[in-house]
Amino acid sequence: LGRECWDLLATVQEHLTGLFHSMHFMFLCKIKYKFANFLSVFILTTFKLQPKILTTIFGLYSTRGNVKYFEFSVLGRMNRASLRYLKNDGRLHVTTFSNVQLADGKRHAVLLQIKGLQHGPIAAELYVDCTQVSSARNLPPLFTNMPQTANSIEIRTIQRRAQDFVEDSKLVLGGSVAKVAALQECVFQQSDSASIAGQWTNVRSYIECKDYYFSKSSISGVGFIDPEETEIPMTPFVPHPPKPQCDSTSCFQDVKCSETVNGFQCGPCPAGFIGDGIRCTDVDECQVSPCFPRVHCVNTSPGYYCEDCPTGYTGQSVHGIEMRFARLNKQVCTDIDECQNGRSSGCVSNSQCINTMGSFRCGSCRSGYVGDQLRGCKPEQSCTNHLLNPCHTNAQCFMERGGNVSCTCGIGWAGNGYICGKDTDIDGYPDQDLRCHNRDCRKDNCMFVPNSGQEDADGDGAGDACDEDADGDGILNAQDNCVLVRNINQQNTDQDSYGDACDNCRTAINNDQRDTDNDGRGDACDDDMDGDGIKNFLDNCQTYPNIDQKDRDNDGVGDACDSCPDVVNPNQVFIILSQFDSDGDGHQDNNDNCPTVINSSQLDTDKDGFGDECDDDDDNDGIPDVFLPGPDNCRLVANPGQEDDNNDGIGDICEGDFDQDTIIDRIDVCPENAEVTLTDFRAYQTVVLDPEGDAQIDPNWVVLNQGMEIVQTMNSDPGLAVGYIAFNGVDFEGTFHVNTLTDDDYAGFIFGYQDSSSFYVVMWKQTEQTYWQATPFRAVAEPGIQLKAVKSKTGPGEHLRNALWHTGDTTDQVRLLWKDPRNVGWKDKVSYRWFLQHRPQVGYIRFYEGSDLVADSGVTIDTTMRGGRLGVFCFSQENIIWSNLKYRCNGKETLPSISPNTDTKDLLISLE
Repeated sequence: LGRECWDLLATVQEHLTGLFHSMHFMFLCKIKYKFANFLSVFILTTFKLQPKILTTIFGLYSTRGNVKYFEFSVLGRMNRASLRYLKNDGRLHVTTFSNVQLADGKRHAVLLQIKGLQHGPIAAELYVDCTQVSSARNLPPLFTNMPQTANSIEIRTIQRRAQDFVEDSKLVLGGSVAKVAALQECVFQQSDSASIAGQWTNVRSYIECKDYYFSKSSISGVGFIDPEETEIPMTPFVPHPPKPQCDSTSCFQDVKCSETVNGFQCGPCPAGFIGDGIRCTDVDECQVSPCFPRVHCVNTSPGYYCEDCPTGYTGQSVHGIEMRFARLNKQVCTDIDECQNGRSSGCVSNSQCINTMGSFRCGSCRSGYVGDQLRGCKPEQSCTNHLLNPCHTNAQCFMERGGNVSCTCGIGWAGNGYICGKDTDIDGYPDQDLRCHNRDCRKDNCMFVPNSGQEDADGDGAGDACDEDADGDGILNAQDNCVLVRNINQQNTDQDSYGDACDNCRTAINNDQRDTDNDGRGDACDDDMDGDGIKNFLDNCQTYPNIDQKDRDNDGVGDACDSCPDVVNPNQVFIILSQFDSDGDGHQDNNDNCPTVINSSQLDTDKDGFGDECDDDDDNDGIPDVFLPGPDNCRLVANPGQEDDNNDGIGDICEGDFDQDTIIDRIDVCPENAEVTLTDFRAYQTVVLDPEGDAQIDPNWVVLNQGMEIVQTMNSDPGLAVGYIAFNGVDFEGTFHVNTLTDDDYAGFIFGYQDSSSFYVVMWKQTEQTYWQATPFRAVAEPGIQLKAVKSKTGPGEHLRNALWHTGDTTDQVRLLWKDPRNVGWKDKVSYRWFLQHRPQVGYIRFYEGSDLVADSGVTIDTTMRGGRLGVFCFSQENIIWSNLKYRCNGKETLPSISPNTDTKDLLISLE
């Protein structure tokens, strides 16, 4: 060692007494020595560390900058040690020794040998408690780039903490591992590699650091060599430690210590450890893989344990000590058969379950069932095979899209289709409770008056339609000015027909109680009747929302409510259109998105300006709707990949909801039109057909059951309540009932409505009668059901009024297309069910009384109106109920049969 080191140690003795302990680290000395002059360098240290993330055991550092030339560290919680040093290129090299447990609160003796410094290859070997635990080969050169000047390098060893215990630290230059290990009282057999001819075979020199103060005599007494004092021989160091005695730290924990003439002797290590009794190392039983595959083995000190068996397996966790036990007691995990004992909850009912190792998979439906894992497995059913037909004997069986069977109770019957009961008033509710849970199986609260909403204001079990005191306030409906709201005092500020308790305009007379935007304020006192945010006096469509206020003909009437949006007619009188409607669907060619193809609905799914009826790619996904390489398996939903996992011809993205409007196809009234989902007449247009006449008042419409029931209460002029949805082809049905013994006039419904002068009407008169106003001509009504095509050149007024009343053709007004030849009129307080099937060129109507067919129009061909809107019609008849209304888009299909009880051979036709 250099002279500076000796002088420094003397200074420490004289001036820094006690400083080592207070600084909690041991600063040895500054050295100048070329480590590469030796074959090997050894670092020896004995310590006890508590678990921590990182502890530096030994290091060489620059005294003139933050340069780390060499570090040996312990990564406690990761059971690793690392060797870091600076390579010749100035970069840091890191070698990691894994599975080395040094920071566990136990005393350990560590020896790190770095050999091959002169001739290579350089290697590092790590010994813990006299046992080699790890090694690293072919390391880059080290120590060759360290400064050679005095005072340029300093040695630092482990910092001392209260919870740690450091016995000593030594740096040994040269010698064999066997002799250096003796410094730690380890005995190794000499090997050929441990001694090399011509090199040191004994310890040349070492530096020892302990927790006492240094003096020159004490240092030389333990073997420090001063290279400048050449007269001092380079003699080997031979330690002569005192004979140790038994104490609490002599042997490993729980190992018996015995006194001998040569010192103490320790017994064998405990089970699960290996060593000499002084130092015992935990055996890692996990090395023999005692656990089931994919189960984590956790090594403990001592012993091990296996975690629980994987999901899908059953078995016990295993734990034990020693390698032999681990080899003989492997963990056993047995596959669980999920297909037994109802464990296969992942598969739909009535489908196959296939067990696999650790899991299961779901197969196809069992024999006798149809479907898949997506739609479910249902009993195999068929409408054509009576053995597989699940429907009630009084129900009709339908095959739906995807092969499913649907059951619907026949006319005059109600229920879920699988169970049906008598339904006298044909409103969809049975006369008695049925043994099924559907709402349609509940007993009708008005057996003889249709009320498809089952409204019951006072909750007494009797529906409002047949309850003489509907609100239960003790005042009969005939005298009650609030029939459905309790108001014993009958207060009525504006003296109209409605008391304050139920009047939506208490200070304005409004017997119609009309509330276009359903905001609770009647139109008579609502400054924004349609609720579009535009005040009535500024709104060009006061009763129809139109925020854009679009008015193409600038006549002051917005397009949304203009009967002729391209022709100036501010008074909305009928005007012969100057524009042409080539396809007769009610849309002039210049505004028709398919001017030569019938599409009254103007549906344009992809909003590209071309209606679906004339667009080859409705969803604009690049797959043609019909032609090769199509057809598109999701015509209305973009899916360029055409994914279809079950190969049923319907793309996965639109399976069960073809138009993806969130309403499943089974209950969607227009499964191929995302703009129409359920039957709803709550939004409707009132059309007065005799606006100038004063013979009778205008109709009063009341909409119930969320738009599926309409009631007209007044003996009125001819009028219509028309929904706003336009249809190409449509099926339209409902229950017709006159709930009074008074009068004998017209009631019915309309379809193909294009404007107030163009529509079809089905109208039923009870008795023969001549209209009481002979101007402009004498009109005679015959009893029975009539189908008329209205194409009026005058529009609403006295000419159209008398033409509607008259049975027969009237020039430039109405054509009679069909009339029931039996001249049978409707009966008071009797329910009738009608069915209409309209295709652009085909009209077909049927009426039923109970389950009995009353009238059948057969197939009637007319092309006057090729599609349009739906609604109901009345003329001079009060208390009419249109109940349980249903419509369904059906523009491209053939005419299906309506009832299993009638002959339908002449109905199954298709006209294009």
